[in-house]
Amino acid sequence: MVLQFAKWQGTGNDFILVDDRQGVFPSGDEALVRRLCDRHFGIGSDGLILLQAPREAGHAYHMEFFNPDGSRSFCGNGSRCAYGFWCALTGDRSPVRFAAIDGAHTAAWLDGLVRIGMRDVAGVERVDARTDRAHTGSPHLLVWVDDPDEVDLVPQARAIRYNAEHAAAGINVNFLRWANGRVEMRTYERGVEAETLSCGTGVTAAALAAMARGHAGTSCAVSTKGGELRVDAVPDGRGGYVQVHLSGPVAHVFTGQFEP
Repeated sequence: MVLQFAKWQGTGNDFILVDDRQGVFPSGDEALVRRLCDRHFGIGSDGLILLQAPREAGHAYHMEFFNPDGSRSFCGNGSRCAYGFWCALTGDRSPVRFAAIDGAHTAAWLDGLVRIGMRDVAGVERVDARTDRAHTGSPHLLVWVDDPDEVDLVPQARAIRYNAEHAAAGINVNFLRWANGRVEMRTYERGVEAETLSCGTGVTAAALAAMARGHAGTSCAVSTKGGELRVDAVPDGRGGYVQVHLSGPVAHVFTGQFEP
């Protein structure tokens, strides 16, 4: 098998994109997924995305996302890149509906950025004075600190991700602060098991936590190591958020082929 693929990135979160609308990729082969994502022996990425034929009427495609360890989840930046890839394949930049592991989403271009409709969020849990928790398609713990750049991120995040409470299911760990009218943050992603330059679901969780704490209104800018994104959301009056949207840049990096 010779695999045709494209690499895309969204604020430094990089992904392998495969046109699998014919359904021929061996999606059950987790070892292959891990090898493709390996930065030393494979192509290297923060995840693998299969763009598949739609499974429901009214959808343009189905997005199947794999973490580098072979596990599956929803990915915010990955879904933004998948839409850019779909537009490149089809030559069509119209707004679309698509499906992922957590249900239906929307995607559109807005002022040169890709804007994704995220799932409704039931609420942001206040764990303690400096910690929040939210599920935005993936579970996130949000730790408010004086300066994210001063955090020894990997060991501190792994101590949380692998503790008795979170070891089985895993959790993404974010360190953030409110500064200069925006959230500044760093993220350790489960499945990658390392820091990534950006995380779309983490950015969304951080922005909603900033809204819940009264730092931001219904629109929040978020600065990551890989660039800036924006989250818009509407409070539902019950502590949750609806009409949640994530916006940011995407870029095609290169196209190639890989023979396992």
